[in-house]
Amino acid sequence: MHLPHTRRRPAGRGTGSPRRWRLATLLGLALLLPFLTGHSAQAEPVTVPNGTQFTDTAGNPLHAHGGGILEVDGYYYWFGENRHDDNNGFRYVSAYRSTDLKNWEFRNHVLTQQSDPELARANIERPKVIYNESTGQFVMWMHKENGQDYSEARAAVAVSDTVDGDYSWQGSFRPLDHMSRDITAFVDTDGTGYMVSAARENYDLHIYRLTDDYTDVAELVANPWPGGHREAPALFQRDGVYFMLTSGATGWDPNQQRYATATSLDGEWSEMRDVGDATGFDSQTTFVLPIQGTEATSYLYMGDRWGNASGGLVNDSEYVWLPVEFPDSRTMALSWTPHLTIDTTAGTVAPAP
Repeated sequence: MHLPHTRRRPAGRGTGSPRRWRLATLLGLALLLPFLTGHSAQAEPVTVPNGTQFTDTAGNPLHAHGGGILEVDGYYYWFGENRHDDNNGFRYVSAYRSTDLKNWEFRNHVLTQQSDPELARANIERPKVIYNESTGQFVMWMHKENGQDYSEARAAVAVSDTVDGDYSWQGSFRPLDHMSRDITAFVDTDGTGYMVSAARENYDLHIYRLTDDYTDVAELVANPWPGGHREAPALFQRDGVYFMLTSGATGWDPNQQRYATATSLDGEWSEMRDVGDATGFDSQTTFVLPIQGTEATSYLYMGDRWGNASGGLVNDSEYVWLPVEFPDSRTMALSWTPHLTIDTTAGTVAPAP
């Protein structure tokens, strides 16, 4: 964006003194600065209720189940599953955006049943969007099934030139001929893309390096916990340590969340260790969001309290968000709180008083 050309007028001719003119100009620039830099205005701290269904700014139910969040130009974009209310099948991947993580504006159904014939009858789970700086594309990875059962066990890819635009379906496949179910995607500090998915009937958890454009698998770099029977992976990095947070494989029913750490994604990973209570506070992990601000970088656990576990459907599910605590550099902890205070400007997440 370019500011219009302005020419100083002599003092006393309609605009006041030069000092007042300069003050007005500086104030105007201050107001325009967030838009010139591509960032929204700073968000105020908010209190978010826990273990509830969210609504968007129009008052409609917010359906971003099994999803993930990507920050772009000061906005947090939340992508997730939006299922049919009658049969639980795929309807949309929906996208919302927010500056404060509480007030969510609906943006678009970025992937729909009409996006490709393969999606006319399907099951799409755990969509995760990452951005490729070299291609300028947003790349969505997800778990795809045929809409009848879980026999396909395929990964799938869609791309878009804009974060909340219509995503173009690139197809589904088994990575290097391996089964692929619960999934996440991650971009490392050096720009390398990775995809993690549950394989071999969920008994293995594979870490794949992606191709340079992030749309395909280049190689399998690690299978650290063979036979572990883990799913719902969430991968993040903090101060040079990688954390892999997972759940057990018990269908829709919640279970003990566990995590492991490493200093290299293809290096030696620790054994899985328990975190939180025996049911993940009645939730299953879907994502861990780093919130970087002016004062700190905090980490937000995002989990789904699946409606299916209590006789409902996916669109009946509730969201469980928790501050992630770090007793030391290689351990993490989760504790229940009924409300969270989130300050995205400062980068802090804490239990509300």
